Amino acid sequence: MSTHQFHWQHLCPTSMRAIRARYDPYLQTRHRVEQLKQLGHSVDKVEFIVMGGTFMALPEDYRDYFIRNLHDALSGHTSNNVAEAVRYSERSNTKCVGITIETRPDYCLKRHLSDMLAYGCTRLEIGVQSVYEDVARDTNRGHTVRAVCESFHLAKDAGFKVVAHMMPDLPNVGIERDIEQFIEFFENPAFRPDGLKLYPTLVIRGTGLYELWKTGRYKSYSPSTLVDLVARILALVPPWTRVYRVQRDIPMPLVSSGVEHGNLRELALARMKDMGTECRDVRTREVGIQEIHHKVRPYQVELIRRDYVANGSWETFLSYEDPEQDILIGLLRLRRCSAQSFRPELKGGVSIVRELHVYGSVVPVSSRDPSKFQHQGFGMMLMEEAERIARDEHGSSKMAVISGVGTRNYYRKMGYELEGPYMVKRLD
Repeated sequence: MSTHQFHWQHLCPTSMRAIRARYDPYLQTRHRVEQLKQLGHSVDKVEFIVMGGTFMALPEDYRDYFIRNLHDALSGHTSNNVAEAVRYSERSNTKCVGITIETRPDYCLKRHLSDMLAYGCTRLEIGVQSVYEDVARDTNRGHTVRAVCESFHLAKDAGFKVVAHMMPDLPNVGIERDIEQFIEFFENPAFRPDGLKLYPTLVIRGTGLYELWKTGRYKSYSPSTLVDLVARILALVPPWTRVYRVQRDIPMPLVSSGVEHGNLRELALARMKDMGTECRDVRTREVGIQEIHHKVRPYQVELIRRDYVANGSWETFLSYEDPEQDILIGLLRLRRCSAQSFRPELKGGVSIVRELHVYGSVVPVSSRDPSKFQHQGFGMMLMEEAERIARDEHGSSKMAVISGVGTRNYYRKMGYELEGPYMVKRLD
């Protein structure tokens, strides 16, 4: 869903659709849902991505109008305010399972995070571009790298999933520093995002970079160097991070210099094969809906746990996987809320589930105790294990879940109730 701001991103397919609907959020949603129906897609679940400039920098009344209409387009109700729209959206046949908002560290402060929680937003995409302060300064980001770390901390402590936009091949960086910044990005607990969008620098006419390029003061990496770099970056991605994109969806005639191939990820994965490395991110390993019936052998599925420290607290990434085939069937992100949590619902010994995603409903059969698994889906089992860790290891007395508006009823069945924007349950 694009907002009404002029932005060169308006040239990607989503933006073109937005322009056709004159940026009307209700029409953008209705048209897209109808279009997907006609293509034979099931539209019982919808995820929104609000893109095209910094949404949270827009006036509050416009933001409220926009979000209210996204929810109303699903439920068919005409609401007077966001809270009413969310209430009706909860019960809609076409359910909103999540909203992602693109933002920047300077529009990711406590008040912005609270507004986004009220909208039903569950995931943030934060423009980082570089971990180097000198690069942030030279590219006129308008915020420091330190602000990036602070926004990651605040956002995760409020339960959001954090996807970072990173931009290799910026001026005055070079290949070695580019590699080093990704090692830093994945290994330094001050960063460690849940997801990554990799946007190699593009030279677009009318920008300051275009002037540098035209006068020979900036030169893009050669196509083969770029493929090499992306291959090396993908090999560094930890198994709890998902790589959403590897290049921008911008028509080639608009690009003066930069990415020359439309299938950069594919080329990088082929290069990795030659190098003997592999990409173990969430997207590479998640099981496709088609494959689930052919490839997954339920009796080989195991619960796998990975703990790591990130953004001032303890994170646990729980997953059901077939380790033999390296297939991921379901995942859960659990965090112990740090003392810096600013939301009243998350103070005083609370753990939060920041994501629960199951890729299929195959029921595992345990040879040891067949009765135990038969009638339980993976989601329920991941939640049970998360509750056990929260209670026994975190010492938490309450579990919270950041839930898409349309999935709140799923948690109600597990004994959760709505408190503020979260679904919560006592762990006594």
